[in-house]
Amino acid sequence: MFPAVQDRHLPAIRPLTARSVVLSTLLGYHPPALPVSALVRVGGLFGIAERTTRVALTRMVADGDVVADTGVYRLTERLVQRQAQQDESCSPRTRQWDGTWEMAIVTAISRPLAERVCLRKSMVALRLAEIREGVWLRPANLLRQPDRVVTDQCAFFESRPQQQPVRLARSLWDLGGWAAEASRLRSELDTASTLKAGFIVTAEVLRHLLIDPCLPAELLPEHWPGTGLRERYAEFSTTYAELLRDYSQG
Repeated sequence: MFPAVQDRHLPAIRPLTARSVVLSTLLGYHPPALPVSALVRVGGLFGIAERTTRVALTRMVADGDVVADTGVYRLTERLVQRQAQQDESCSPRTRQWDGTWEMAIVTAISRPLAERVCLRKSMVALRLAEIREGVWLRPANLLRQPDRVVTDQCAFFESRPQQQPVRLARSLWDLGGWAAEASRLRSELDTASTLKAGFIVTAEVLRHLLIDPCLPAELLPEHWPGTGLRERYAEFSTTYAELLRDYSQG
């Protein structure tokens, strides 16, 4: 099951830092590059001092997150790939569901904690749910490739569980909780009236879309809000990016 919905709100998890503001800002731009003055100005929306933003940028260069070129900071190739994955993950590719399920079974033994944590993150990114320890499952309706972390630790199988599919899906995912949060975020998008509010709600919506199980239509409750939230987010983010660009350029 997903964790409690309120635990996933971006502001409740941690306050926005200079690094997170810079990273979120660049991830929202295509291409992901902005002058330092623009990043400083966006940081100012959240009360982040210019010096703090500049220190964060220096550390991000050292960490290999961004590259500086004559006062313009751009994401490194690693994070450009993350941006592309993030964009695709908002609207994953699907195929017609034939009733089969993907099952991933952990086959690696004596795994250190770091490997187990990385595997769990990768499984969530693949929208698999853990039915029991070491056994992950979902309907086989998505088109994507597991990463090396997953293929090194798991074996994949096609399966047809005997349990009724709708009941099984609802035991694996808190569909009611996801839908309720999606409706709240849709309202937040409709009422966000400041750049700061827009920045936060776009981050929250993105986070929420990344944990949408993206189930076949026949397994979803009626009036599922997933498609509506995606469409509203795409519309809002396009407009918001233009407003933020105008603001950052002063």
